[in-house]
Amino acid sequence: MRAEKLCEVSRRGGSNTDADLTFTLTDTGRVRATEFLSRSAYAGPAPVTVQNYCAQIDAQSVAHMHVLREDIGREFEGIVVSPQVLDRFGAAMNSSRAIFIHGPAGSGKTFLAECLAGLLKGDIWVPYAILVDGEVVQVYDPAVHHQAVNEVANASLLDKRDAPDPRWVRCKRPAVLTGGELTLDMLELQFDPGTRYYQAPPHLKANNGIFIIDDLGRQRCSPTELMNRWIVPLDRRMDHLALHTGHKFMVPFDVIVVFSCNVAPDQLGDGAFLRRLGYKIEISAQTEQEYERIFRQACERYGVPYSHDAFQYLLRERHGKEGKPLLACYPRDLVSQVRDLARYEGRPAELNRQALDWAWANYFTER
Repeated sequence: MRAEKLCEVSRRGGSNTDADLTFTLTDTGRVRATEFLSRSAYAGPAPVTVQNYCAQIDAQSVAHMHVLREDIGREFEGIVVSPQVLDRFGAAMNSSRAIFIHGPAGSGKTFLAECLAGLLKGDIWVPYAILVDGEVVQVYDPAVHHQAVNEVANASLLDKRDAPDPRWVRCKRPAVLTGGELTLDMLELQFDPGTRYYQAPPHLKANNGIFIIDDLGRQRCSPTELMNRWIVPLDRRMDHLALHTGHKFMVPFDVIVVFSCNVAPDQLGDGAFLRRLGYKIEISAQTEQEYERIFRQACERYGVPYSHDAFQYLLRERHGKEGKPLLACYPRDLVSQVRDLARYEGRPAELNRQALDWAWANYFTER
């Protein structure tokens, strides 16, 4: 830099050693710095090439992760869900294909989808950024990527060396959850004209992990538009992205995509899309035995003593006569209101017919 007259020595320390030399930019150096900052203001670990990124994603693919029956049992311990549904979840997680969870609102689809994230195994390497055609795309996101325990990693980085490559950070497999806020534009690179670099879209940040799209159909784009965006990535496991310069490139789509929706899949997409959904799992209403277990759990959670007579009254006089299905969300919502009323009145909570009628009227807006 001194030879190119980009910097100069401005002050020399008392010891006259190289360690005490202080450099400042020359006018030429400032012009060069301004030129580089106008191209990109990214500051951080050096980005890796998109080719190295693709190779590393392939080396730690979710396809290499195996979920066993005991993993399912451990993750869903204490959760009331039928064994048949758990078996389907276990097989689906081993397929690395898309999962479509459907059923009525309040059946517990979102909760179960989030539990699937707990089945992710192993640590992965995530780059801080990648370099594409001279442009920087920031990938690492502390809100998504949680660093693994700080220890010497024996996982396989492509660049073998004694110490881990500082351009990569060792993380747990990511889990990204999006809902009604999702738009088609969010699935593309986000260019910041101020900093002149890109933020990766959520499914790129979710690579080697799980990407949950909750409440499919409530997005600002239609389900058909959203599904059309996923047809090629779900089939070929690759996605096409474009820079603002027009340069297009491919990145791996190594993600277990989980769709959660209140309607059946055949009401949302055509055959071409439905074929790309590896597993279509229905979460229906609970049986009476399952519903009672959930109700007992809700009573324990909110400190309301359980009453078998009151519960039978709820089944017979409310659910039975009014035709309300036994959905997993009702016990929590009804029992919490019983608790709220007792707190307001300054008395111990009691599960009885009057309290349940009061909570039911509030919940289902009865007059």
